[in-house]
Amino acid sequence: QVQLVESGGGLVQAGGSLRLACAASGRTFSNYAMGWFRQAPGKEREFVAAISWIGDNAYYADSVKGRFTISRDNAKITLYLQMTSLKTDDTAVYYCAAGLGPYGRYPSSPAEVGDWGQGTQVTVSS
Repeated sequence: QVQLVESGGGLVQAGGSLRLACAASGRTFSNYAMGWFRQAPGKEREFVAAISWIGDNAYYADSVKGRFTISRDNAKITLYLQMTSLKTDDTAVYYCAAGLGPYGRYPSSPAEVGDWGQGTQVTVSS
């Protein structure tokens, strides 16, 4: 099991930026593909972005492509999500997620997630 703790959420105006961080402990972080998901009130949890275990490939939902950037620092055992040009539709609880197994495929749906963080609230005001 890997423990994941998100930070960096908050309240921001539309058009602004935030950077989320996810600190990991437990299993070898650098061996796992990682991702970010989000869940807005009354909606299902949805995929936002993911990154391969080695960090050489990144994947994004169409709704955030060009605005969000996922990255990882395996030496610091931390995953990041840089969010720019934020929109009110980006308001949600954001969750850090680890893939199901080492050296595996990146998680693109909740069913492909092995471990979740507790979530951090992002609120974008108009």
